[in-house]
Amino acid sequence: MTPPDPTSPDPTSPNQTSPDPTPSPPTRPHEGPVLEFDDVTLAFDGVTAIDGVSFHVDPGELLAIIGPNGAGKTSIFNVLSGVYRPRSGSVRFEGRELLGVRPHRIAAMGIARTFQNIELFAHLTVVENLMLGRHHHMRYGALSAFAWLGRARREELANRAVVEEVVDFLELAPWRRMPVGLLPYGVRKRVELGRALAMEPRVLLLDEPVAGMNAEETEDMARFVLDVREELGIAIVMVEHDMGLVMDLADRVLVLDFGRPVRTGTPAEVQRDPDVVRAYLGESPRTAGGAG
Repeated sequence: MTPPDPTSPDPTSPNQTSPDPTPSPPTRPHEGPVLEFDDVTLAFDGVTAIDGVSFHVDPGELLAIIGPNGAGKTSIFNVLSGVYRPRSGSVRFEGRELLGVRPHRIAAMGIARTFQNIELFAHLTVVENLMLGRHHHMRYGALSAFAWLGRARREELANRAVVEEVVDFLELAPWRRMPVGLLPYGVRKRVELGRALAMEPRVLLLDEPVAGMNAEETEDMARFVLDVREELGIAIVMVEHDMGLVMDLADRVLVLDFGRPVRTGTPAEVQRDPDVVRAYLGESPRTAGGAG
C-alpha cells in the first residue's frame, strides 16, 4: 500500500467519510444474503477493534452478535451504518457495496439501527419522535411545509399513517401524545425501536435492546422483536448481553473475542463450543447452558 500524503485526509480513518459513490440500484431483485460482512478489519491508532470478521445475514434471519465488553460488537454496527470506514474488507447490502457511503444514504437504502443509550428527543411526543424516522421519505421543502398545501399536506398525512401503524404494532397508543422524557424506561426503548421501524428498513440493527430492563420489560421487547421478524419479515442483527434472550430468539450466533471471530453457529452449537465457553459464556458447558 502506498503511504498516504500527510497533507491529505486519511482514507482509512474510522471517522473519515469520502464522497458518496452513489450506489446504483440492482437491475433485478437481489438473491442471496441481504447483508454481507466480508473479512473486515478496523483499527484505531494501532488498536485493532475488528480483526478479519466475516458473516452474512439471510432475508428474515435474526443473527445475534455476542462477546465480552470491547469485543468489537458496536464497532461492527458503526461500520454497517457508515460511521466508521474499515481498513480492509467489504460490506454489501443486497449486493451493493456500502464502504464509503454516508450514513444518511445507508439509512435511506434500508438499514436502520437503535442504540445502547436511548437517543430520543425528550421534549417531543411519542408520535413526533416516530415521525423523525420518516425523514428520508419526505420530499417537500420548508416553504411547502409552512403553507401546508398540496404535496406537503399529502406526504405529511401519508407519513403519519405509517407512524400510526407503528404505534399500533408496538402497543404505544396509551403514550402517543406524551413527551418521551416522562415515559418509563422500557417504553422509551420501545419508542426507539418504533422510530427505526418507521424508516421501513429491510435490515434492522439492534444494539442491546433490553439493556437495563426488568424482567417484564425484557419479555415485552422479546415479543416485539419476534413480531418484527415474523410479521414484517425484516432481517435483524442484534448485539445483546442477555444470553437467555439471545439463545431464545437467534437463528444463528456470532461470537467475538478481542475483535476476532470465535464461532458462528446455531445457539445450541455455540453453547457447546469449548472456545466460546472459555471466551465468554463461562468455565464449563454446564455453566454456559445456564447463562442468561
